[in-house]
Amino acid sequence: MKIAIPVKDENLTFFPNAGHTPKFAVYTMTGAGMFKSFNLENIKNNPRTDIDHDHAEEEHECNHGHDDKEHIEQHNKMGKALKDCNYIVVKKACKNTALSFTSEGIKVVKYNGESFEAAKILNEISSKFI
Repeated sequence: MKIAIPVKDENLTFFPNAGHTPKFAVYTMTGAGMFKSFNLENIKNNPRTDIDHDHAEEEHECNHGHDDKEHIEQHNKMGKALKDCNYIVVKKACKNTALSFTSEGIKVVKYNGESFEAAKILNEISSKFI
């Protein structure tokens, strides 16, 4: 089972806004129950080209039309890039971001905790990965 989590960089610091994250860390989950473990498989760049990845905004609120075809296609790049994942962990995701994942069969898991360590977050919410 594979789980993606938005991160700022190779330090694996959680990035709360999934649609504007610079990167996605992809983990493989093994084990079951309280014996689950998460192993970093790779880190993928966010494929969107309509945002400035060097100055990504964690708290950005989209003010554009959510039915703009070109904008939706930018969002869809994320789902396609992560289509081999079963889950994605997000704190915040707009309608188009969530749809880009769910349309590829990726389940969106919301994280409401305070941690910014990707591995710690995965362990905190491991019961949500079935």
